[in-house]
Amino acid sequence: MAVHDISTNEALSGIFGSISIASWICLLIPQLLTNYKTKSADGLSMLFLAVWLFGDVTNLGGALVTGLAPTATVLAAYFCVSDLILISQCVYYNTINARKARRRAQSTATDISEDEPLLRRQRTGSSSAAVALPGSQRRSSSGREINPIKRVLTGEDETPSNSAWLHNTLGLAAVWIVGAAGWFLSYRAGAFDQPEDSVPNDPNPEGPMAVFGMVMGYVSAVCYLCARIPQIIKNYKEKSCEGLALLFFMLSMTGNLTYGLSVFCYSQEPQYLIMAIPWLLGSFGTIVEDCVIFYQFRIYSPNAEHAIDDTDGAAA
Repeated sequence: MAVHDISTNEALSGIFGSISIASWICLLIPQLLTNYKTKSADGLSMLFLAVWLFGDVTNLGGALVTGLAPTATVLAAYFCVSDLILISQCVYYNTINARKARRRAQSTATDISEDEPLLRRQRTGSSSAAVALPGSQRRSSSGREINPIKRVLTGEDETPSNSAWLHNTLGLAAVWIVGAAGWFLSYRAGAFDQPEDSVPNDPNPEGPMAVFGMVMGYVSAVCYLCARIPQIIKNYKEKSCEGLALLFFMLSMTGNLTYGLSVFCYSQEPQYLIMAIPWLLGSFGTIVEDCVIFYQFRIYSPNAEHAIDDTDGAAA
């Protein structure tokens, strides 16, 4: 069977798509490890995850209907699975911690009722810190020793060199290399060979299914653009990013960037680009919001707190 060589556009789309797949496959690991080590998911906004999941579901439906790039469709399906895994872990830890908090509150109330009134103030002050869920007031503490592994995953680096950012950047470089290498290996193995007389099955852009796919795509884009807002607000209110894995958002930004490039490189035909607008908006638009979260990591890090304290002390 005769086969034709893939075009440059298809090759670039495949490479960027493969890098995006590698990014999304690794995406969960930093946040899952952070949640596991802290036995808490309090750093994540559940509204952020819920809106993100809804966006991924509509993204998958729209990609299937509109005949988007194959790598984009595969990624959309993987997004849904990964979201469910992370949400399940968060629900588990939130439920466990809520039960522990209720038990502690009940035991504390019993102890207070049996103690002398003179001891009430002291016990109340000490128990309030125990009853509060992690991060219910403020998740960060500049005087607390931070686990080295957690420091790398969350970006809470107390050293002046900010080695967490360097380590995570090196990790991203490895993702790019592995993703690109994976595509070249699959290409050499003939995974992208097609018969020369094959005709692409493009949907009718004016058909009802194509219109439905476009609507789902725009709904998905709106969800992606709105999903990070609850997380940004949560970080701002608590003046902390503790409990969040820095690498989680770095991989997310990398995945969105290469995902959008994969969709764009697949074809520059005006008709295709018009149909791909919602996916391009959803991928490239969230990069701006990820940059806001990166800024929050910087200003709410222990280093920033120490700098503010030193400035206040000097001024005094």
